[in-house]
Amino acid sequence: MSRVVVRAVLVLAGMLATSVPVLAAEPPHRIFIAADSTAAEYGPERAPQAGWGQMLQSWFDPTRWEVRNHAKGGRSARSFIEEGRLDAIGRELRRGDVLLIQFGHNDAKREDPSRYDDPAQAYPQYLARYIDLAEAHGATPVLITPVARLIYDFGSLLDTHGLYTQSMKALAAQRQVALIDLNASSSDWIRALGEQAAKPYFLFVPAQGKADGTHFSAAGATAVACLVVRDWVALAPALKPQLTRDIDCGAPSTAAADRAAQPNPSRVVHERDIASEQPGPHGGAGPTMAYSFFADEPALSFVLRKRVLLPGAGIGLHQHHKDEVYYVVSGHGLYALDGKQHEVGPGDALLTRAGSTHAIQQTGSAPLELLLAYPKDP
Repeated sequence: MSRVVVRAVLVLAGMLATSVPVLAAEPPHRIFIAADSTAAEYGPERAPQAGWGQMLQSWFDPTRWEVRNHAKGGRSARSFIEEGRLDAIGRELRRGDVLLIQFGHNDAKREDPSRYDDPAQAYPQYLARYIDLAEAHGATPVLITPVARLIYDFGSLLDTHGLYTQSMKALAAQRQVALIDLNASSSDWIRALGEQAAKPYFLFVPAQGKADGTHFSAAGATAVACLVVRDWVALAPALKPQLTRDIDCGAPSTAAADRAAQPNPSRVVHERDIASEQPGPHGGAGPTMAYSFFADEPALSFVLRKRVLLPGAGIGLHQHHKDEVYYVVSGHGLYALDGKQHEVGPGDALLTRAGSTHAIQQTGSAPLELLLAYPKDP
């Protein structure tokens, strides 16, 4: 483990450890965000546009961690400071707070000298001022490389932030501060989705008939916020018990290779292609419609079926030697389980354990639609 990561873990873990025994009267630590439009806050009038910063609070209990999002569209590391926005954060920062710093999108705009920052010199110099401010107030600075854009060329996702990402990484190593490589994680996320499937996560521009490639829908902003929290927890594991939702999100850089190594690929089937009319199973009345999903899939450990019991149809009484679950999607029926009768309808889940007997009969005028799941025989 590098010295940068070790120091980041120790600093963040120490800060988090002091926050664990939070008393009701103790004010929460704050997470300040200094960033551009990709993290900014948008009101309902801008829906569905959203920034990842406005979604971050949903991972944190506001009585323990309060997100204060100062991100502003169109700003670079330079212009954010020159407009007094970093000074505004400095007036609020206190010991135990965190400052998340993400710039790069607008720093690359050579045509605008008020925003452009040369990646080799000006960019790291301005970023260093954010680090200095945080450390001067006893807060923890966390550098975040710029989030990837949805721009493909000849089937490959382009890295539009390369020099800025490298510059930020070098600064993090030099100053020994924590770094979240959002450019890498969001690139892996986009590649795993695929170019077409990634589009709903970005802001759609009706006039152009396409996603703008930079800004997010609410779904995209939420997904990127999850990547930020996930990689922050990798630096500071003590943070994980304090989260209010899971961080099992994104995809590793090895996703494509992992998929290629799988001899039995994942796939989608449509029930219209596998429908089969059958009499009621286990001596039940009929007719029924059966849908056996992935019945021919090798090495699958469970069975998933859909059974539609048409009016008057049923599944006859039988004893089980393994566990099975019925889930009622629609319709109504009378369910016999171990000598007792139950009226069942949409949203009911029925568990049958090994040794039990059960049967079900459709009632009413509408078909009874069931999902069935059970383990395959060894």
